[in-house]
Amino acid sequence: MRPKIGIIGNSYLMNDQYPTHAGGTMNSDAVANVAGCLPLLIPTDPRFVSVEELLDSFDGFLLTGGRPNVHPSEYGEDATAAHGNFDRARDAITLPLVRACVERGQPFLGICRGFQEVNVAMGGTLYPEIRDLPGRMNHRMPPDGSIEEKFALRHPVILTEGGIFHRLLGAAEVMTNTLHGQGIKTPGKRIVVEGHAPDGTPEAIYVKDAPGFTLSVQWHPEYRAGEDPVSRPLFVAFGDAARAWASGQRPASLQLSA
Repeated sequence: MRPKIGIIGNSYLMNDQYPTHAGGTMNSDAVANVAGCLPLLIPTDPRFVSVEELLDSFDGFLLTGGRPNVHPSEYGEDATAAHGNFDRARDAITLPLVRACVERGQPFLGICRGFQEVNVAMGGTLYPEIRDLPGRMNHRMPPDGSIEEKFALRHPVILTEGGIFHRLLGAAEVMTNTLHGQGIKTPGKRIVVEGHAPDGTPEAIYVKDAPGFTLSVQWHPEYRAGEDPVSRPLFVAFGDAARAWASGQRPASLQLSA
């Protein structure tokens, strides 16, 4: 039986009227066909699920991207127009879920908003809009164009020499897409930043001294994960950690040779 991966769902209004929980097909594709796990969408709302139930039901979690942002009250700041829309129900599940997984050694992979959630869960803060900062590039996706154009590789990420990401991806510099407005302002306690965009924006993190797999990236590796040389190792390693957890290995950490 394949390990079960809980894919964090996002709330949407279908046709501006019908409330739904949804997840991108490319997330399920990456989990099923690259990580080799069973993808299951979570209705991320404390009215329907609890963190304890999720921990007992899944072997790992994919913290997905999403248009709504983490509410700034979660890191001690007031909301402004620049912070955009929010999903407080998702905040209520994912932030304690991250902390519990870190404690237990249960694997998760954070993507875009999920990357930001990991930082906030560990006590970090976020900038509401990266492109408004002096010297920063616009990290948002192009407003027009095809899906290929929106997810195209747009900038390098420079990785810490000899670090976890360098060893996993086999290069000190990789090319990634970029589809985010917010970004890390202050790294949370135990957050190790191992990758930066050329403008200094943090792009790759993990939780220091966590017993399990905690890799998270600001870009979207789920896009063509089976073909991309940067994305594939991330999902393969995540799947290996989930298999270790499913087989009873506690914790399920990322094993890399020095």
